[in-house]
Amino acid sequence: MSRIGKNPIDIPSGVEVSVGASEIQVKGPKGTLKTPVDSAVEYKIEDGKVFVNRVDDSRRARAQHGLRRTLLANCVEGVTKGYAKTLEVIGVGYKVSVQGKKVVLNVGYSHPVEFDLPAGLEAKAEGAKLIVEGIDKQLVGEVAAQIRRVRPPEPYKGKGIKYIDEFIRRKAGKSGK
Repeated sequence: MSRIGKNPIDIPSGVEVSVGASEIQVKGPKGTLKTPVDSAVEYKIEDGKVFVNRVDDSRRARAQHGLRRTLLANCVEGVTKGYAKTLEVIGVGYKVSVQGKKVVLNVGYSHPVEFDLPAGLEAKAEGAKLIVEGIDKQLVGEVAAQIRRVRPPEPYKGKGIKYIDEFIRRKAGKSGK
């Protein structure tokens, strides 16, 4: 039995979960999210909790059991609390700013790099830090990774865009005579 899949998902007050034929819709104070339904698992809503059970013990059903429960739990947490990723811009003259739905990065190129935010995400710039916020965990993580790819941190001087909790292993570089 999946250790993750057998745990029920608590539905907080103010959150509605409706199971459809092809997707589950989760409505909450921050917005609405949808996650697809798999035929290998079944969903039961009772007493303010969602139980995810697999239909049989096939390999596919065992694989989907924990996955579908986690995806639904992420939707419930997203519409109640939301998700955020914090990036840090390190380097002399490196700057980040937010202009409406655009993130403008000055990270050592001859031109500023503009990154358009998809719908449903917001960004805030606080000094050398950029905070990407939204209700969809996958989208927040993907956009943060795309912004990081503009100038990944390099191991010699440590310059670049990195996650706030990321550790950059530094290299010694050339040694003089």
